[in-house]
Amino acid sequence: MTAERAWWKEAVVYQIYPRSFNDSDGDGIGDLQGVIERLDHVADLGADVIWLNPVYESPQMDNGYDISDYRAIHEEFGTMADWEALLDEVHDRDMRLVMDLVVNHTSNQHAWFRKSRERDPAYEDYYIWREGDTDEDGDPVPPNNWESFFGGSAWAFDQTRGEYYLHLYDRSQPDLDWTNEAVRRDVFDVVEWWLEKGIDGFRMDVINLLSKAEGLPDGDPDSEWVGSEHFINGPELYEYLDDLDEDVLSNYDVMTVGEMPQLTVEAAREYAGADGPLDMAFHFQHTKLDYADGDRWSVGDWDLRELKTITERWQSGLAEDGWNALYWENHDQPRSVSRYGDPDEYRRESAKLLATYLFTLQGTPYVYQGQELGMTNATWDSMGDLRDVDAINHAEELLEREGVDGYDDVKDVVGYRTRDNARTPMQWSDDENAGFTDGEPWIQVNRNYTEVNAADQRADDDSVYNYYRRLIDLREERDVLVYGDYTDLLPDHETVFAYTRSLDTDEGPERALVVLHFSDEAKSVDLSVEYGEASLLLSNYDRTDAEPVSLSLAPYEARVYELR
Repeated sequence: MTAERAWWKEAVVYQIYPRSFNDSDGDGIGDLQGVIERLDHVADLGADVIWLNPVYESPQMDNGYDISDYRAIHEEFGTMADWEALLDEVHDRDMRLVMDLVVNHTSNQHAWFRKSRERDPAYEDYYIWREGDTDEDGDPVPPNNWESFFGGSAWAFDQTRGEYYLHLYDRSQPDLDWTNEAVRRDVFDVVEWWLEKGIDGFRMDVINLLSKAEGLPDGDPDSEWVGSEHFINGPELYEYLDDLDEDVLSNYDVMTVGEMPQLTVEAAREYAGADGPLDMAFHFQHTKLDYADGDRWSVGDWDLRELKTITERWQSGLAEDGWNALYWENHDQPRSVSRYGDPDEYRRESAKLLATYLFTLQGTPYVYQGQELGMTNATWDSMGDLRDVDAINHAEELLEREGVDGYDDVKDVVGYRTRDNARTPMQWSDDENAGFTDGEPWIQVNRNYTEVNAADQRADDDSVYNYYRRLIDLREERDVLVYGDYTDLLPDHETVFAYTRSLDTDEGPERALVVLHFSDEAKSVDLSVEYGEASLLLSNYDRTDAEPVSLSLAPYEARVYELR
């Protein structure tokens, strides 16, 4: 069955984290004018859509995901006039602009929260307030045992109101109470306000956390995220999203993608199927491959066969009802080459391999800034180098464990896992500070910028950047790579991932074969695939052979064939 066509299915999305993208005024912080200066880099890559991380007014406790005014631009990024100029420049290049929508929570500096803590009658119930309890010793305890994703209790006591408020993330990010119709109406008005300004859609932050179980019961204390069974995919979530779609989104030709922690294929079909309120949803199953025993703050070896299982689950599960959002990296994930490739000996080859996977599956590919260069994780020598509130909180928790004497004991895992790895400045050139700023960068620059930067790669035909360009062109030329069915050929092979894509068209059947070798050692493999003729469309090595049945694969080699 061929999926119904849509522009956002055929698009390539490029994610920009403005704070770290390009600084135009020398204050060390990326800004909107800086984004405008570098737009041609994104357009030349072949991207169709830009997803812009939050630039709204914010105290920046969580780098913009704590919004204090949804209709204003944070001064460090520029002005509303700068944003409007950016929108025009994006549209002039035949690209589209998608904004972040963060409406599970606001900043505690938002006017709504300030009024709510003062018990203003119009805003008293805009957030989730509860009285605490006392333990057997008479000491105060939070209303339930839910935990913040950033560590510790999900409840904070507010002295002004004399009650606890819920914050599933940082204590500076109180959760809105979506059971309140006035909250929903205000949020819908914000959405419509931005759509009327001409944007082309939204990436919706942790959107499946909006609905909490009635009574806010205790969660399983042994679960990965305590309480999550009561606030992920809650009882009213579909109704909230459906109302948003019916009242606002459906009136515009836009793209919507929801970030949905602990998402299953079944839930994805419900919320982002053909009749669902969203177009796509991000799941996180493949981002946990390198967790040791399911613990985010530990690192373990990962198994390619598990990636194949996850890929099969989502490619087959959404083949007839739904659409995949494909990604390796974003502002919350460490660099993929450092996790699933080889950042030292085979950085270039493994970066291209991971890109080949991304662009040859059914779904919309998302590229995070610097990924197209094969940027890697940085080195975090001290706690003082970190800016990520999540990493800092968990580092402090790790330091309290028995047998841990200091940061050096946890540096490896914190440095591997911190979101700061994705937030080091974009590496534009081998100039000072990687060409990102003339000032002092807000966060350290990765030390390898003299070897890994855009200026060098744009001039090098064999670079990761130019390989991305060829992949994007190939995907645009061949519908089979967008809409074709997926079949895994070697589900049990430990290092080789091989699959076909197949599509029936009016001109006849189209077939493609993708072979990916996830190893730093050469490997020979025999494929059982029927075909008449085969031509090699793309490889990350200098190959001219077109015989795909018996292959001798180099370390981290990727090949894409056309089968006839």
